[in-house]
Order: sequence, then structure tokens, then C-alpha cells
Amino acid sequence: MKQSLSYYIILLVLKLKGLKKDFSKDPIDFKKIRKEDVPNPKGKFFGQYQLQKFKVEDSFITEIGLRSDSPKLLIFIHGGAFISGPAQHHWDVIRTITEATDFKIWMCDYPKAPENNIVKISKNIDAIYNKALEQYAPNHIRLIGDSVGGTLIASLTQRLIAKSIAIPQQIILVSPVMDASLTNPEIEKLDAVDPMLSRKGVLSAKKMCAGNMDLKNEIISPLYGSFEHFPATMLYLAEKDIFYPDQKLAVEKMKSANVNLNITVGENMPHVWPFLPVMKESKIALGEIIEMLKK
Repeated sequence: MKQSLSYYIILLVLKLKGLKKDFSKDPIDFKKIRKEDVPNPKGKFFGQYQLQKFKVEDSFITEIGLRSDSPKLLIFIHGGAFISGPAQHHWDVIRTITEATDFKIWMCDYPKAPENNIVKISKNIDAIYNKALEQYAPNHIRLIGDSVGGTLIASLTQRLIAKSIAIPQQIILVSPVMDASLTNPEIEKLDAVDPMLSRKGVLSAKKMCAGNMDLKNEIISPLYGSFEHFPATMLYLAEKDIFYPDQKLAVEKMKSANVNLNITVGENMPHVWPFLPVMKESKIALGEIIEMLKK
């Protein structure tokens, strides 16, 4: 499939920003990467439609919505390699979804590595979901996350099922990281063409988050957990993403578990492509997500 002009513009922007270079360092310079963080969105829209800001455990939750009385909640778990975020493109996605749906959205700014490890981060995600269950029916809750946000959602879902806690109606995973160990031999080939990420820096970030824990522990690598009884799952994958080989393995496990799947593979697309700005392909993909949310 022929890519749009805006696709090539985004690739150029990524190259000029030096993101691939930043993710080729070990140890990764998390302080430099955090300079792109936007903890509080600016602008008239967020001033008008930010309903409240509150804290759960050590996470800061920003609630956005057109209707304060909406019974439907979308929990947004952002990506950022466990070391950074949220970034401006996450807030842009939230604005687009808010304008098009009647969901309330919780942007979850959870604790980051290396100051915090995956156990603490996961406890925060559990607490956020439990807080949501106090206010919303589980069949009115959906979760969406990109990159390690997808990791956190998948591992949360596995824990909910193991503990017989009510699961959300649907989860939406955009370029999820399914195996933090990055040991899949196919990754090396993709590392050469991935315009955004490199195994060296990503693995450094995962080690910062895991601490002394095995990187194949399902709390940080949901590929090694069970997908039995998962809710309806929407997956956006990318062919030029170093995480694609492990995502394909996760898809096979989900299919074996008879998960209700909706899968889109972006031809020649980079990591988290549905959330990237400007790009025509991104707008189409985000539009599809919005239409799914409306159903």
C-alpha cells in the first residue's frame, strides 16, 4: 500500500528529533526523554472540559469529558517506556476522542522508573481500576493504552481474571510491549528499519523498571501470562516496530484462548502510529477506534 505524504513528513520529523538515537543508548537518558513530558495540558479545550484532577495512590488522574454525568469511562494508560510521559500527542488523542464521544476519560499519570519499579507501578494501575469500579459498572469501562500502556493494561487484565474481579468491557492496545526481555531473534532485523526505537535503549529502560525481577515475569511481560477469558480486545500493530514479533506471538495466544479480537496491522507503520500527529494513516486509525468506542 502506498503511504501518504504526511507519513514521510512524520518519518522526517522523527529523524530530526533524534528519537532513534536517544533509544540507542545504554543506559538510556531518561531525564532527556522526560523533557517532552506534558503533565498538565494547556489550551481552552482542556480548561473547559477538565472535570477534575485527583490522586490515586501515587498516580495523578486528570478527568476530561463533555458530560460530567456520563456513565461511561475510558481509562487512558499512556506509553513512554516506563520512564516518561504523558506527552503532547497523548493529550491530542484524548481531545479527539472526547470531542467525538460521550466518554469521560481518565488520563493516568502513574509513577515512573527508575525511581519506581514495575511492582509499584502495577499496584497503582490496580488501584486506579478499583477506584473506577467504585463509580462505574464494569461493562461501561474500557481501557486504552499505547506501548507500555498496553503492557500495563494486559497485565492488569490478567490479574483481574486471576482474582475473579470484574473485567472491563473492552481493552484497546496500540503497539503494546508484550515481552520486556526483547529476546525474540526477529527483533534484530526490525531494529534496522524501526524509525523510532532501538532494542538497546528500550531494554535499558525495561531493566530500570524491572529492577531485580526477571524480565519474562508476566507482570512486565504479559506474553508469558494467560489470555483466557480476556474481554474484547482491539489491537493496532505496526510492521516497522521492534515489538511486532512479540505482538504476533501474543495474538496467537489470544486466538488460542478464543479472545474476541479486532486486529489492524499498519503496513510499513512505526510504533504507536495511530497516536502520531498529522499523519493521514493515524487519523484514519484513530477514527476507527472512535467508531468502535461509539458501538
